[in-house]
Amino acid sequence: MELPAFVVAVWIFVCFYASVGGYPNGKVREACTSMVPCHGSSPQLSPEHTITVNGTEFKPGDNIEVHLSGPDFEGFFIQARDAEHLGSPAVGSFVLADRRHSQLLTCGRTKNSAVSHTSKAKKRDIKVNWIAPRDAPKHVQFLATVVKKYRIFWVKIPGPIVSQADVWSPTPPLHATSEALSTSYPVSYISKPFSASGCGSMKFCIRNPSNCDPGSASCFFLSFQQQGSSVFIEMSGPSEGYLAFALSHDQWMGGDDAYLCVNEDHRVHVSTALLKERSHPLLDSENALEDVSWRIADGVLQCSFRRSIRLSAYRGRFNLDTSYYIFLADGEASEGGLIYKHRRQPLVTDGLYNITGPPQDIGGSRSPQLIKAHGALMFVAWVTTVSIGVIVARFFKPVWSHSFLFGKELWFQVHRMLMLTTVMLTSISFVLPFVYRGGWSRQAGFHPYLGCAVMALTIFQPLMAGFRPSRHAPRRQLFNWFHWSTGTTARILA
Repeated sequence: MELPAFVVAVWIFVCFYASVGGYPNGKVREACTSMVPCHGSSPQLSPEHTITVNGTEFKPGDNIEVHLSGPDFEGFFIQARDAEHLGSPAVGSFVLADRRHSQLLTCGRTKNSAVSHTSKAKKRDIKVNWIAPRDAPKHVQFLATVVKKYRIFWVKIPGPIVSQADVWSPTPPLHATSEALSTSYPVSYISKPFSASGCGSMKFCIRNPSNCDPGSASCFFLSFQQQGSSVFIEMSGPSEGYLAFALSHDQWMGGDDAYLCVNEDHRVHVSTALLKERSHPLLDSENALEDVSWRIADGVLQCSFRRSIRLSAYRGRFNLDTSYYIFLADGEASEGGLIYKHRRQPLVTDGLYNITGPPQDIGGSRSPQLIKAHGALMFVAWVTTVSIGVIVARFFKPVWSHSFLFGKELWFQVHRMLMLTTVMLTSISFVLPFVYRGGWSRQAGFHPYLGCAVMALTIFQPLMAGFRPSRHAPRRQLFNWFHWSTGTTARILA
């Protein structure tokens, strides 16, 4: 019993830890072109870190030392690019000076053309060596993206420009600020709690518990109100970390359009994200939201924003004039805005809804009816009927030794009836998750495997009892031992 529990705990910890850290291992090839971390927020404007080199001229094949330094930082990404065309691919290749804190990445067709961190351990300086290629441009500039913590980072910090020998150095000004995204939006403050007025008549609302007041400290509230070619969205609930909702084509996580309101150091950051199966959301570097507002008061987090019904230019954003299942989740977040897996099941609507259609005022469930039935039947089977059956066989055999029912001892008949009831309830319960999921669930961890083991033992136990030797047969003791061990193993796993 201890070993499976330990293995499950370690497995959950490893998967969870790996999923919430963004790119702590530095494998950031997705950012090769933009050099923007997928952290869902805008970069800082005034860099705190500097790039220096040990020379200003080079020839093909030369080696130039590049030094990135500044206050403590967790992640970094260094490239060299054509100084006259900074949007072009990385040029040249790097050689590491410290393999503990830096690693080589291949961007585009050039091997080892970028350098990034190996872990989120804090560091103050990084040294690498850049090797000039044969087809190097006349002028090369070094750029760096630096991540201080999850939502505090600078993009394309400009470094020195080095030029080929006998070529005049360029004179364009070097900006002392990192590149800012043009998609940043103004944020305002919400002055009072949201209102449920108009739910079902003017706006589409989801409330949990049903008909609760969004101003209360126990109400999860989500509303959609169409205004021309856009939809105004309000979301609130009791949370000190984050609130999120997602639009999905089914009732399972994966391939969903998500929207997050995250409490980051007592300020709320609103962002869009893509959900890929049961993994950490992939936050968008570009934001399609407008009129963003937020409020934190009395333990209730509120945010509101507007988005266009159709966003064909934004990858992963669903059109809002189609029907979807709607998820509403809450959870904890770190001081830096890093979100953690929600501790309870998200609220999920019981059907597909079009939020731009006729206004409705609905609720949802944190557990589908089939899954509730699965849990209830397993509870009755393995906490009630099995336990009573074991007690009867263990303690009532001498008490009812002279009582009979249908020609057999009373204790045995009661024991057999309870155990057959357990088999029936377990069989029904076993089928329900497969009906709900439409097949095998690849994201449910060890649960389905343990369920299959319990079902197999449940079927094997009565089959073995059918070949029970007589009371005084030589193999009766062996049967008793197998009967007890199989039943006990099934109870432990269940």
